[in-house]
Amino acid sequence: MIAEFGGDAEVGQKIGSIAQQTNPVLLLRFGAATHNAHRIHYDPEYARIEGLDSPVVMAQLQGALFFRAAALFAGEPAAVVSVGWRNRAPAYVGCELVVTGVVREISDGLITLDLEERAADGTLCAVGEAVVIANMKPVC
Repeated sequence: MIAEFGGDAEVGQKIGSIAQQTNPVLLLRFGAATHNAHRIHYDPEYARIEGLDSPVVMAQLQGALFFRAAALFAGEPAAVVSVGWRNRAPAYVGCELVVTGVVREISDGLITLDLEERAADGTLCAVGEAVVIANMKPVC
Protein backbone atom coordinates (compact mmCIF):
# COMPACT_ATOMS: atom_id res chain seq x y z
CA MET A 1 0.00 0.00 0.00
CA ILE A 2 1.36 3.43 -0.95
CA ALA A 3 -0.50 6.28 0.68
CA GLU A 4 -0.43 9.19 3.00
CA PHE A 5 -0.57 8.28 6.66
CA GLY A 6 -4.20 7.76 7.54
CA GLY A 7 -3.82 6.91 11.22
CA ASP A 8 -2.95 3.23 10.87
CA ALA A 9 0.64 3.12 9.67
CA GLU A 10 2.37 -0.25 9.53
CA VAL A 11 6.05 -1.11 9.60
CA GLY A 12 7.11 -1.75 6.01
CA GLN A 13 4.38 0.47 4.57
CA LYS A 14 5.54 2.46 1.55
CA ILE A 15 4.98 6.20 1.65
CA GLY A 16 3.81 8.35 -1.26
CA SER A 17 6.70 9.51 -3.43
CA ILE A 18 7.46 13.10 -4.36
CA ALA A 19 9.29 14.26 -7.46
CA GLN A 20 11.09 17.49 -8.28
CA GLN A 21 12.39 18.42 -11.71
CA THR A 22 15.51 20.49 -11.15
CA ASN A 23 16.59 23.35 -13.41
CA PRO A 24 18.92 26.35 -13.26
CA VAL A 25 16.15 28.78 -12.24
CA LEU A 26 15.06 26.58 -9.32
CA LEU A 27 18.67 26.37 -8.14
CA LEU A 28 19.17 30.11 -8.51
CA ARG A 29 16.05 30.87 -6.48
CA PHE A 30 16.78 28.25 -3.84
CA GLY A 31 20.37 29.46 -3.57
CA ALA A 32 19.16 33.04 -3.10
CA ALA A 33 16.69 32.00 -0.40
CA THR A 34 19.33 29.98 1.48
CA HIS A 35 22.26 32.34 0.82
CA ASN A 36 24.11 29.58 -1.03
CA ALA A 37 26.07 31.08 -3.91
CA HIS A 38 28.65 28.31 -4.36
CA ARG A 39 29.67 28.19 -8.01
CA ILE A 40 29.29 24.39 -8.30
CA HIS A 41 25.53 24.99 -8.40
CA TYR A 42 25.45 27.29 -11.43
CA ASP A 43 28.83 27.49 -13.22
CA PRO A 44 29.51 24.47 -15.48
CA GLU A 45 33.20 25.28 -15.94
CA TYR A 46 33.80 25.71 -12.22
CA ALA A 47 31.86 22.48 -11.49
CA ARG A 48 34.21 20.62 -13.84
CA ILE A 49 37.25 22.16 -12.08
CA GLU A 50 35.82 20.71 -8.86
CA GLY A 51 35.60 17.26 -10.49
CA LEU A 52 31.89 17.27 -11.30
CA ASP A 53 30.31 16.61 -14.71
CA SER A 54 28.11 19.72 -14.46
CA PRO A 55 26.45 21.92 -11.80
CA VAL A 56 24.89 20.02 -8.90
CA VAL A 57 21.75 20.35 -6.78
CA MET A 58 22.32 21.80 -3.31
CA ALA A 59 22.29 19.33 -0.44
CA GLN A 60 19.82 21.60 1.38
CA LEU A 61 17.36 21.27 -1.50
CA GLN A 62 17.66 17.51 -1.23
CA GLY A 63 16.89 17.80 2.49
CA ALA A 64 13.87 19.95 1.69
CA LEU A 65 12.59 17.18 -0.58
CA PHE A 66 12.95 14.69 2.28
CA PHE A 67 10.98 17.08 4.49
CA ARG A 68 8.24 17.37 1.85
CA ALA A 69 7.96 13.58 1.61
CA ALA A 70 7.66 13.27 5.41
CA ALA A 71 5.13 16.10 5.63
CA LEU A 72 3.04 14.54 2.83
CA PHE A 73 3.05 11.22 4.65
CA ALA A 74 2.14 12.80 8.01
CA GLY A 75 -0.54 14.99 6.42
CA GLU A 76 0.72 17.99 8.38
CA PRO A 77 4.09 19.78 8.08
CA ALA A 78 4.06 20.53 11.82
CA ALA A 79 4.09 16.76 12.48
CA VAL A 80 7.65 16.45 11.15
CA VAL A 81 9.93 16.17 14.19
CA SER A 82 13.25 15.65 12.41
CA VAL A 83 14.83 15.00 9.03
CA GLY A 84 18.36 13.81 8.31
CA TRP A 85 20.13 12.73 5.14
CA ARG A 86 23.48 11.78 3.66
CA ASN A 87 24.40 12.50 0.08
CA ARG A 88 25.68 9.46 -1.80
CA ALA A 89 26.16 10.74 -5.37
CA PRO A 90 25.88 14.07 -7.16
CA ALA A 91 22.42 15.13 -8.28
CA TYR A 92 23.03 17.12 -11.45
CA VAL A 93 20.98 20.19 -12.30
CA GLY A 94 18.41 19.21 -14.90
CA CYS A 95 17.61 15.81 -13.43
CA GLU A 96 14.33 14.81 -11.86
CA LEU A 97 14.73 13.73 -8.24
CA VAL A 98 12.28 11.28 -6.67
CA VAL A 99 12.03 10.65 -2.93
CA THR A 100 10.48 7.39 -1.74
CA GLY A 101 10.37 5.70 1.61
CA VAL A 102 9.01 3.12 3.99
CA VAL A 103 7.90 3.06 7.60
CA ARG A 104 10.80 1.64 9.61
CA GLU A 105 9.48 1.91 13.17
CA ILE A 106 6.44 2.98 15.16
CA SER A 107 7.03 3.72 18.83
CA ASP A 108 5.71 6.06 21.54
CA GLY A 109 3.52 8.03 19.14
CA LEU A 110 6.32 8.56 16.63
CA ILE A 111 6.83 7.07 13.18
CA THR A 112 10.34 6.73 11.75
CA LEU A 113 10.63 6.70 7.98
CA ASP A 114 13.56 5.44 5.90
CA LEU A 115 13.89 7.69 2.86
CA GLU A 116 15.91 7.62 -0.34
CA GLU A 117 16.30 9.98 -3.24
CA ARG A 118 17.10 8.83 -6.75
CA ALA A 119 17.68 10.59 -10.03
CA ALA A 120 15.53 9.50 -12.97
CA ASP A 121 18.38 7.28 -14.21
CA GLY A 122 18.23 5.30 -10.95
CA THR A 123 21.31 6.85 -9.31
CA LEU A 124 20.97 6.83 -5.52
CA CYS A 125 21.71 10.47 -4.68
CA ALA A 126 20.84 10.57 -0.95
CA VAL A 127 19.55 8.40 1.89
CA GLY A 128 17.99 9.54 5.11
CA GLU A 129 15.27 9.30 7.66
CA ALA A 130 12.48 11.37 9.11
CA VAL A 131 10.49 11.15 12.30
CA VAL A 132 6.86 12.27 12.33
CA ILE A 133 4.20 12.46 15.04
CA ALA A 134 1.51 9.84 14.57
CA ASN A 135 -2.08 11.04 14.38
CA MET A 136 -1.30 14.75 14.71
CA LYS A 137 -4.33 16.90 14.15
CA PRO A 138 -3.93 19.70 11.59
CA VAL A 139 -2.60 22.95 13.02
CA CYS A 140 -4.81 25.15 10.82
